[in-house]
Amino acid sequence: MRNAILVLVGLVISACSLAQDLGPGARPVGLDYSRSPVFGAKGMAATAQPLASQIAIDILKQGGSAVDAAIAANAALGLMEPTGNGIGGDLFAIVWDPKTKRLYGYNGSGRSPAGRDLAQMRAKIQALKASGALDSDTFGIPSHGSLSVTVPGTVDGWFALHERFGTLPMSRNLAPAIEYATEGFPVSPVIAYYFESNLKRFKQVAPMIEELDNTFDTYFKGGVAPKAGELFRNPDLAQTLSLLASEGRSAFYEGVIAKTIAAYMDRIGGDLRYEDLLAHTGEWVEPVGVDYKGYTLYELPPNGQGVAALMMLSILKNVDLTQWERGSAEVFHYMVEAKRLAFADMAATFADPDFAQAPIERLISDDYGKAQFARIDPTQAGDDFGPSVTLLEGEGDTTYLTVADQSGMMVSLIQSNYRGMGSGLVPDGLGFMLQDRGELFALNEQHPNVYAPGKRPFHTIIPAFLMKGDQPVISFGLMGGGMQPQGHVQVLVNWLDYGMNLQEAGDAARFLHDGGAQPTGEPYSGYGTLYLEPGVSESTREQLIKMGHKVKVNDAGAMFGGYQAIQRDPKTGVYQGATEMRKDGTVAAY
Repeated sequence: MRNAILVLVGLVISACSLAQDLGPGARPVGLDYSRSPVFGAKGMAATAQPLASQIAIDILKQGGSAVDAAIAANAALGLMEPTGNGIGGDLFAIVWDPKTKRLYGYNGSGRSPAGRDLAQMRAKIQALKASGALDSDTFGIPSHGSLSVTVPGTVDGWFALHERFGTLPMSRNLAPAIEYATEGFPVSPVIAYYFESNLKRFKQVAPMIEELDNTFDTYFKGGVAPKAGELFRNPDLAQTLSLLASEGRSAFYEGVIAKTIAAYMDRIGGDLRYEDLLAHTGEWVEPVGVDYKGYTLYELPPNGQGVAALMMLSILKNVDLTQWERGSAEVFHYMVEAKRLAFADMAATFADPDFAQAPIERLISDDYGKAQFARIDPTQAGDDFGPSVTLLEGEGDTTYLTVADQSGMMVSLIQSNYRGMGSGLVPDGLGFMLQDRGELFALNEQHPNVYAPGKRPFHTIIPAFLMKGDQPVISFGLMGGGMQPQGHVQVLVNWLDYGMNLQEAGDAARFLHDGGAQPTGEPYSGYGTLYLEPGVSESTREQLIKMGHKVKVNDAGAMFGGYQAIQRDPKTGVYQGATEMRKDGTVAAY
């Protein structure tokens, strides 16, 4: 009996030991929870999928520019990470060109159908609600189905970037993705996780999606999601990319692909037409910058949300955060309040600049930053941060990548279908899903982001670039809807204020403030929620709660984005790169 009791006690102790979480191992240098940045002298690529990073390096070794390699990696990611991007979505990029010694920005976002006005949009939403396909209390444009579809801008972006900065033929850049789409590739773990969550989501929202068979045939054969390690093929996408390789941009916006998209949308009762694709064009734009700690952060102007990160920095430059430890409640408090203030003005003003001009110079000025900072109570969260200007956020799955070559060219590129994999609509035989970016339009006529025909919606995806004077320093980005501007600021504070290296700056625990003012015109929801990763200490969490923040701990890394970065040493030209543990990605270099 005594032996039996001892055995039982031993089993209980063993079970308790197994249940305890292990902390990080010890490192000889750096923070225990992180790992070393990657170094390379001739070229580097950081993407969310290891095979895509290798493809980029292969293109560089063949004589391709950083832009060639970025296009090749992006094409591969549309196949390998369709849960975050694809040629049915939009693209934004910032390129440092060492020849002209300047930054170039590209806005590759698409527009709403020209043949559907606001009244028709509202009528179709009401019809969906009346039929039961859409909940009666749904606010705004449906998250899935044809009403959220806008013209895909990615392919146009590839060819515009290639025309200016490419050195290899596009057929060479697209060849690796075509080969993998034909022969298959093993699915990586985080992407497999997203496949499963997207499958569940599509089943939940199926009534609002006009046609789902193509999605299941392409991505979820047999009604199941691809598993980690499973070989995944997409022969339809291989054929589509082959058309782009042989016929160029025109295949997508004028030729077979455009006609197939138009015929499909007509068949399912959607409003996107051939003429919408034919009329599409992206545009070169001037990046906008704000100085912080002797460096300048550059973002792209609206219709994207990048300027919100600049607004946050213009507020935070009025306080020395280093008087507190990085993990302190005070540092979190100031950053969260800066985010809430910046997002309130963003929600009130950002839209397609062809329809409404936001006062960008004012919003990123030192005077604006000081005035906004004065609204922050250092001991208490503000009750209601409405807009500070009188003028007429959402979840998102995205891929970010950055590539640098031996000449010194650096590319910061972000690409997305928006919510999950997109609208749920895969045109017949093309192997990619159309984006649901149009969900981010407002329906209020008084809002600058109100839906209109031929208009670009408010956009969440934002590439970033850090300069010091006239020297390029870091090409970086962070995926994930409204997380992106606040993520940009957090990694910069980690690097510039607290001396973390490039890898540690991305691995450190983050916050995501969700809620408050929305660019869709949704009624103000109050404070919202401050989500913290488990790495934020319990004492900090408790102090933030006492300060009035509505805190929740969330251990789903997906919520907190995914970061990639490449830094260049101005003296030696040596690159170092980082990609963090919340994604499958890796840095490749040579």
